[in-house]
Amino acid sequence: MIKKFLLLSVLLLLPLQAPLAQQEPAAKEADKPKNLDLSPKNAKLKTGTIQLLHYWFADADKWMEYAVYVPRSFNPAEKDKKYPTIFALHGLGHSAKGILLYPGFKELAEKHGYILVAPSGHGPAGWYGSRGYQIPGSRPKNLGELSEKDVLNVLELARRDYPLDKDRLYLLGHSMGGGGTLHLAIKDPSPWAALAPIAPAYYLGPAALTKIRKLPVIMVQGDKDLLVRVVMVRPLAEKMKELGMDIEYIEVKGGGHVTVAFENLPRIFEFFNKHKRVTE
Repeated sequence: MIKKFLLLSVLLLLPLQAPLAQQEPAAKEADKPKNLDLSPKNAKLKTGTIQLLHYWFADADKWMEYAVYVPRSFNPAEKDKKYPTIFALHGLGHSAKGILLYPGFKELAEKHGYILVAPSGHGPAGWYGSRGYQIPGSRPKNLGELSEKDVLNVLELARRDYPLDKDRLYLLGHSMGGGGTLHLAIKDPSPWAALAPIAPAYYLGPAALTKIRKLPVIMVQGDKDLLVRVVMVRPLAEKMKELGMDIEYIEVKGGGHVTVAFENLPRIFEFFNKHKRVTE
């Protein structure tokens, strides 16, 4: 008897539960933050340390992490001072914080007075749109599109929240991030003063480089790299030279995939220091 009563009760409640279930998503939707809203958990600005921040990415329906390093020389009282800024794109399987932890990166930012900003690219394998908007087998299906948008969102956030020098914004990336650096600059070169693709995993060939022919580029590649082969990168450097670009190509003899990035950061900063955005 008790079992029959419980079964009957459940059956009677089902019609009532269905409308409630249908209403719940709408209620949650109304409570969601607006696109690019910062998380209330975000810490106040700190200098001399990597801060992990979060913003609401409406298209992805989730909070997205990004990392920022502000040098100790930053003084909020100096209202008119603007800071050169490097946007750094991490490699496959890595994170926004991870690329800012490259040996010497923070120290060079301190020495030269740079802000560092690293988007997550919607996670460790988004490719920043360089492999298309829909990467086969990826979740979500439009991972490439979201990865690209994440970088642009973080660029917008950084411009909004920090005193960036609009004529000294630089794009750097390693491996997957190097491919993303070329892809994003080719799609829209206008924000950038110079590029630094390191061992760039860029597989679309050199033809599109004409779109960035006015952008200075410093490109680093190890000739013993087993992940991004030098035979894939040399044609990019050759095309840049053919186009008459301001290109510094560093091919490291015996260099592999990883340490060439750390070891050449000083030269990248020196290159960036010499270039401001060219506007027409």
